[in-house]
Amino acid sequence: MEHSCKIVEKDRMGDAVYMVLEAGHMVRASFRTPGQFVHIKCGDGLLLRRPISVCTCQEDEPDDLLAIAFEARGEGTGWLARREVGETLDVLGLLGNGFSMTREGRYLLVGGGIGVPPLRGCAQYTGGRSTAVLGFRSEDKVILRNCFEDECAKVLIATDDGSLGYHGFVDDLVRRELEEDRNYDGVLACGPKPMLKSVADVAAAFGVPCQVSMEERMGCGVGACLVCACDMKDGSRKHVCKDGPVFDAREVDWDA
Repeated sequence: MEHSCKIVEKDRMGDAVYMVLEAGHMVRASFRTPGQFVHIKCGDGLLLRRPISVCTCQEDEPDDLLAIAFEARGEGTGWLARREVGETLDVLGLLGNGFSMTREGRYLLVGGGIGVPPLRGCAQYTGGRSTAVLGFRSEDKVILRNCFEDECAKVLIATDDGSLGYHGFVDDLVRRELEEDRNYDGVLACGPKPMLKSVADVAAAFGVPCQVSMEERMGCGVGACLVCACDMKDGSRKHVCKDGPVFDAREVDWDA
C-alpha cells in the first residue's frame, strides 16, 4: 500500500495546488469507487502524514495516474505545496471507503471549496449524467469549473459574495434543483461540516438519499490510532479513515 509516486504535473488553481502523480499500479490494486483518499508523508521528522482526497484516477501503462488538489493550510501541506514536477512522494493508498454509486446512476454532486475536487471523480464515473452544484467564497477561488462543465450534464455555481453564479450557499441551489427534478439516485456531498449538514437536511426534505464525505484530522490513516472519530446518531463512534470518509448522512450525529 506504500508507494513512491513521481509528480508529473503541477498547477495552481485559485488557492489550491493541483498535482498529477505516477502511482505504480495503485489504482488497479485498490480503487473501489470515487471518494477514497491517499495519505502522503510531508517532510521528515515528526510530521504526521496528510490525508488528501483523490480528484481523479486513471489506469495507464506503465504507471497508473492519480490527481489530487489541496490547499496549503499548515506545515505539512505547505511542504507538499513546495514540491515540484520530477520529485517523488511517499504515498499510502488508495484508502477509505468512497461513495456508494453505480456507473449507470445519475447523481447531484455538491461540493464546497476544497471539497469540490473529489466530486470530479464522481462526475467521470457516471459518464456525464450527473449534475454538479459547486460553492466557493468568490470567483477567484473557483477551481475545476471547466472540467465539471465537460463531464456533467449541468453545472450550477454559488459564491458567497455573488461574484459568480448564484449569490448564496449551495444548499439553496440544491433545494431549487430538487424542486424541479427529484429524479436523482442520490446526493453526494463533500465540503465543510456546516455545508454538509445543510445539504443533508435539504436532501432529506425531498426524500433523496444523501452521502457525505467527512473531514477529520487523521494520524495513521488505517484505523489504528483512533484519532479521526466521528459520532453517529446511534451513539457509536466510527473512524473517518477506516469506516469512511463517506457516510450515509442519516447516520451522522450533526449536533455532536
